[in-house]
Amino acid sequence: MVEQDPSNSRLRYMLAMETINNGDLQAGHTVFEQLLAADDTYAAAYFHGAQTLEKLGRIEDARQLYRRGIDVTTRTGDLHTRSELQAALDLLG
Repeated sequence: MVEQDPSNSRLRYMLAMETINNGDLQAGHTVFEQLLAADDTYAAAYFHGAQTLEKLGRIEDARQLYRRGIDVTTRTGDLHTRSELQAALDLLG
C-alpha cells in the first residue's frame, strides 16, 4: 500500500509499527526516519521512533528525537503529544 501511495504518512506509520511488532527494530526505525523526512509534523512518529531507538540501545539518539518531537508539537500546538514526549524524555534523565 505504501508503494501505491508513498506520500501517505499514516500508511508509512502503520508500516513502521508493523515492522517493529514483527521484531525488526532497525527496519522499523528506518521507516520512521523516512516518514519524518517526508512529513516532519507526524507527531506519533517522534514518540514511537524514539522508543524504538531506546530498544536499540541508542539512548542519546532517542533523546534527540524526543527533543525534535517536542519542538514540532510545541510549534503545531499538539500539547497532548508534547506532554507525552516530555514525560518520556524525563524518564531517560
